[in-house]
Amino acid sequence: MKKIIGIIIGLAAIITVFSSLYTVDYMDVVLIQQFGRVVGIQREPGIHVKTPFIQSTFAIYDGSRIYDIPQSDVITRDKKSMIADDYVIWTVNDVMKYYQTLGGVSARAEERIDAAVYNATKNIISSMSQDEVIAARGIELTNMITNESNSDISGYGIQILTAEIKALDLPDDNKAAVYERMISERGNIAAGYKAKGEAEAQKIRNETDKNVRITLANADKQAETLTAEGEAEYMKILSDAYNDEDKSDFYNYIRSLDAIKSSLKNKNDNTLILDKDSELARILYGAQ
Repeated sequence: MKKIIGIIIGLAAIITVFSSLYTVDYMDVVLIQQFGRVVGIQREPGIHVKTPFIQSTFAIYDGSRIYDIPQSDVITRDKKSMIADDYVIWTVNDVMKYYQTLGGVSARAEERIDAAVYNATKNIISSMSQDEVIAARGIELTNMITNESNSDISGYGIQILTAEIKALDLPDDNKAAVYERMISERGNIAAGYKAKGEAEAQKIRNETDKNVRITLANADKQAETLTAEGEAEYMKILSDAYNDEDKSDFYNYIRSLDAIKSSLKNKNDNTLILDKDSELARILYGAQ
């Protein structure tokens, strides 16, 4: 009996010890309950002590969670149908409120998030035209949906960190018409850019032609100036040569020899007929 009683007491002690201990995992918040009422909140990771058999614990994940919302049809202000596919990153920002309103169950929270994000997406897109929706895709549209969604679920102790449209598409029967309109608009934009480019190119060509004409005119003017200066220098040299009697005679002598040389180019006929008073006859007679 003593052994049995000892074993029972040991087991009871072990059970008591284990029932008085609980652990808090990283990124968890543990609510300590007593007779169905929350009497404490423990956020520090590790092993902690509670009153055995009387108190119980309920753990709530305190990190960020991702939830993929099913696709939904939305209508723009100009009555164009679009398909929105959202996803949400959310977290618990008030543990007590989250537990009291939703029982700390994530599935219930996602139901509220689903409805809030759908309503926000529908309301925002219905207030915009299709072109405005397409232009606002990205951060602008994400911020609008996130802010409006949070205003609907603020009473549940949860916060949507981001509600983003990962895909915003058109129904199949509308795609062809929209794509054709987009192609036409892009074609008009491209034609505008092309016309502007051609105008700029023509302006550059005109300016270049003008510069070429000015450059050629300046070059011709400079060439004429240099030619005139060369001719003036040539005439000056001739004038200097004729002003000196010795140089003048030598110059006439050289010119006469050049004339004789030019007259004797015909190999078949080397006969010169000269006037006896000509300069050539004087030179040839003088050479004799």
